[in-house]
Amino acid sequence: MARIEPAHPTPLAPMGPEDAVSLAGIEPARIARVSATAYSRIAAAWRLGNEAAAQLLDISPRTFARMKTGDWSGRLSRDQLMRVSAATGLYKGLHLYFSDELADRWVIMPNTGPLFGGQPPVETMIAGGLPAMLATRTYVDALRGGA
Repeated sequence: MARIEPAHPTPLAPMGPEDAVSLAGIEPARIARVSATAYSRIAAAWRLGNEAAAQLLDISPRTFARMKTGDWSGRLSRDQLMRVSAATGLYKGLHLYFSDELADRWVIMPNTGPLFGGQPPVETMIAGGLPAMLATRTYVDALRGGA
């Protein structure tokens, strides 16, 4: 699976309020389609099955299957959009810290880090929802010195 490249080639450049992106004026259906495509690619890179990928996004496996095929025209809640954002940030942080192969396997490997208790991070994130996803992202950012 190819890496998902950032829109701007300066991944460590500091961002200020003037760099904030507003989604106002972009139709929610378009935001949902782009988010679904990005999340589907990340779930594939992480080798998540439909069940785990759906649980992580808090949707049904059937909905996730439709998202993967591009045959989906639904909407995502604010919580679900935040989950996509957390997964995207985690994906990026893992690829900044590890080799591509390890970065893509990391979420499904048992982990003895303080958040995971020997379980794969994806299991912790599914059980803990958005707060656990954000904590995992923060953990990886701290590992690489970015938090």
